[in-house]
Amino acid sequence: MKKINPLQKFQVPFKNELKGIVALSLLILSSIQIVAQEDFTKADKLRGSINDERSWFDVQHYDLSVEVFPESKSIEGTNVITYTVLDANSVMQIDLQAPMKVDKITQNGKKLKYKIKEDNFYFVKLKEKQQKGAENQITVTFSGTPIEAANAPWDGGLTWKKDENGTDFIASANQGIGASVWWPCKDHPSDEPDTGVNLAITTPANLMGVGNGRLISEVDNEDTKTYNWQVTQPINNYGVNVNVGDYVHFGYKHEGLNGMLDVDYYVLSSNLEKAKEQFKQVPMMLNAFEYWFGPYPFYEDSFKLVEAPYLGMEHQSSVTYGNGYQNGYLGNDLSGSGWGLRFDFIIIHEAGHEWFANSITNSDIADMWIHEGFTAYSENLYLDYNFSKEAASEYVIGTRRIINNDRPIIGTYGMDHEGSSDMYYKGANILHTLRQLVEDDKKWRDILRGLNKDFYHQIVTSKQVEEYLSEQSGIDLTQFWEQYLRTTMIPKLEYKQTSFNEIKFRYVDIVDAFDMPVIAVINGKDQWLQPNAEWKSYENMGDIKSLEIKADFYINSEKIE
Repeated sequence: MKKINPLQKFQVPFKNELKGIVALSLLILSSIQIVAQEDFTKADKLRGSINDERSWFDVQHYDLSVEVFPESKSIEGTNVITYTVLDANSVMQIDLQAPMKVDKITQNGKKLKYKIKEDNFYFVKLKEKQQKGAENQITVTFSGTPIEAANAPWDGGLTWKKDENGTDFIASANQGIGASVWWPCKDHPSDEPDTGVNLAITTPANLMGVGNGRLISEVDNEDTKTYNWQVTQPINNYGVNVNVGDYVHFGYKHEGLNGMLDVDYYVLSSNLEKAKEQFKQVPMMLNAFEYWFGPYPFYEDSFKLVEAPYLGMEHQSSVTYGNGYQNGYLGNDLSGSGWGLRFDFIIIHEAGHEWFANSITNSDIADMWIHEGFTAYSENLYLDYNFSKEAASEYVIGTRRIINNDRPIIGTYGMDHEGSSDMYYKGANILHTLRQLVEDDKKWRDILRGLNKDFYHQIVTSKQVEEYLSEQSGIDLTQFWEQYLRTTMIPKLEYKQTSFNEIKFRYVDIVDAFDMPVIAVINGKDQWLQPNAEWKSYENMGDIKSLEIKADFYINSEKIE
């Protein structure tokens, strides 16, 4: 869920169905930053592009240490950045957003000079020659009061709250605003640390710090404690997180496709019993997603849910949870079908991101539909596995009520600009439609599993995903993708009955050469139609007493008299 307007976080307390839909639609619209090309800033480009100061080095590892000071809402720490030199250069861009500040940067014990641009971007002058192929390190020391999230995870930053016992409850959530809101890094999705992250969290002694991966050690410093976490797999920057609170731990070992998976839960001590009951959905989720997508992508780093003082987010191997130990989205059904109340939205949706966002990652935030569309689609595949194919269909069709078609779901490349929040449920309905076109559920499952196998732990473009699905399905999807990803038009099928046994039909509101087949239910029986922009007729249909277009296809339809 996420980036600039993590659409998945519709934090609206519905009082009734109608008010819920209206409020949800307004929230989605208000959360979108609709940015015209001419409105992009220099900061948008520095954040969203790969310039000369970023392209020459490949991050291998982050060794991040941070100490949290609840009373002043501040942090301080160091980040040792290990990188491989791809091309000779003497200037490196490191990102850290004000009011956080860099205190010093060193390489091999020598202090380095830097210039700050647009408050958030540090251009570091390196003293030593950067030899192509060499592996080097720089150490960044930083401190400050990071931006406080007013409504995490949407606006992003750090959340400083108290639990019901008055104990500090702190967490980071920064997909949209960027990891550099609290720690210095190469803040672009195209470069993940190949060998992972070491994360040391120092907290007051009465609190626990929970991060990504596995807990390696705990150090008692008398007034403080340091919790050392280790991620061994590549991880996107925004997935690195810090959680601080009065945590207790429980868990189990899940027998999965790649063996025994360690599943851990860190929840507030006051919520232990609630968590033990609600988290029974986790094995149901893991079984469903391993069936549809293949093995959980991070066995080495384990899986865990961590209670957070906000709704939740998909931090890799450290999924944060704040849905109030209830089913639905804050107790509400986004689809209006009833099926949305059969599962805990945050457990299912955010865990789905382990496959789509954390393992398969977009290389540019313009392509964030890869994260959100597939993960929103995972919700109905969970229903398919645990309930029925009909339940899955009713759910995903129901989510169309929160699609706005305000702008395309692919954003502007090379800028800090994502597409429409429709990337969630328009994305899900696009994939549900494609399942109908494949017309073979075993093949569809094989395609999804193949996608996760072939793009395992990779950073990809929408074009790569589009071409993969076209190739594996055996269907030329060129116009399909152009229509649904790059325009706001929903194909409209116009049809009319010219006699008792003949129908005519055509598409309007389509891109050139769009000719997606659909199923019409005629007299209760399925009949494939092959529409395009021209009127076509089917004759000798028998006495047509009823005709409707199958709802599983994401199109509009209208009978013309």
